[in-house]
Amino acid sequence: PSPTAPAAAPAAPAATPRPRHSVETYFSLMLVLETMMIGVFAATDVFLFYVFFEAMLIPMYFMIGSYGGGRRQYAAVKFLLYSLFGGLLMLVAVIALYVYSAGSAATGHHGTFLFSELVHVALSPTVQKWLFLGFFIAFAIKAPLWPFHTWLPDAAAAAPPGAAVLLVGVLDKVGTFGMLRYCFELFPSGAKYFTPLVITLSVIGILYGAIVAIGQQSMKRLIAYTSVSHFGFIALGIFAMTSQGVSGATFYMVNHGFATGALFILAGFLIARRGTDRIADYGGVQSVAPVLAGLFLVSGLAMLSLPGLSTFVSEFLVLIGTFSRYKVAAVIATAGIILAAIYVLWMYQRAMNGPVRDEVKGMPDLRPRELLAVAPLVVLLIGAGVYPKPVLDIINPAVRVTMTQVHTTDPKPAHPASNTLTAVQKGTSP
Repeated sequence: PSPTAPAAAPAAPAATPRPRHSVETYFSLMLVLETMMIGVFAATDVFLFYVFFEAMLIPMYFMIGSYGGGRRQYAAVKFLLYSLFGGLLMLVAVIALYVYSAGSAATGHHGTFLFSELVHVALSPTVQKWLFLGFFIAFAIKAPLWPFHTWLPDAAAAAPPGAAVLLVGVLDKVGTFGMLRYCFELFPSGAKYFTPLVITLSVIGILYGAIVAIGQQSMKRLIAYTSVSHFGFIALGIFAMTSQGVSGATFYMVNHGFATGALFILAGFLIARRGTDRIADYGGVQSVAPVLAGLFLVSGLAMLSLPGLSTFVSEFLVLIGTFSRYKVAAVIATAGIILAAIYVLWMYQRAMNGPVRDEVKGMPDLRPRELLAVAPLVVLLIGAGVYPKPVLDIINPAVRVTMTQVHTTDPKPAHPASNTLTAVQKGTSP
């Protein structure tokens, strides 16, 4: 251009393109998911329960597929297909329940989906076995119980941390809740028939999840595999069919949500600062962010059920309840505690201890808003570990009702001293 020509006006800055999925949409999906989960736990109609059970897949699918990282599309589709397959099996069982209720005098020979009426419908042992499988497979996939677990590590690793907290902390509990409420109370004969199989799967899941967790390089995948191991403990306590085991399993559901939720939130803070979830990319975090590292340690210790934290109470109850009826299974499951110490402490040692990596030197500690998000969970872990009575006082009455419905009582402990006294009173040798 000519030197005398006026300078061209600077170009207007290009407008920042609006993301295809906004933050507002993300939180809307989260609220819809929470609504569906409340509906699942509150439903008193079996068909309504099924509707909520399936509907909550939709917001989680979009939260993983649209806002996640890594192989998010693959993980979202895998999560959806696994869950839909289980849901279809449960739908067949729900329809069969309606048909059988229409031929029962307990419902006045009219079909019903009301849970309070279905528990009084007399079903033959064979029918109970098949309907139990329809419900149980759906719940085992949702939990997940080994070998139906393969969708969880992919989904948890790809999901954004907020969605992962809801996925592993709350949504998975729908599976174990369904086992207690629907499999036990609607099909007690079927539950007893398949108990040895479920106990075996639970023990395998405890050991498998813990061993695979030890070898993980991704922080989120490691936490996901620990959940596979912990759900083995929960299913073990449920199907031990003792009051201690069922109470411990129910309490475990609550505690697992607190511990895993806190650990995923703290992992999310680390990932937001460092931009990666590979454990090897951290090191020396404790020196630059001591509060973050300290809360991470407490949450990790809760995952290995350290005495003084709430998870210890629930795991101890599960093992006591299981040992009174299935001694071999309880002894093998105890090895899961040792393996848990390995994967938690080794992860903490690699990520938080040692020399400070150059990429970690400028990492800020927890901000007040972040501390407010995770501190209540840590307080609950400690409070319920020191004084679990208020929570157990709520759980135990419901457990007694469930045990009555399944027509199961706790095994009577052997008392050698009592047997000796009785023999002496009868004038015979003990």
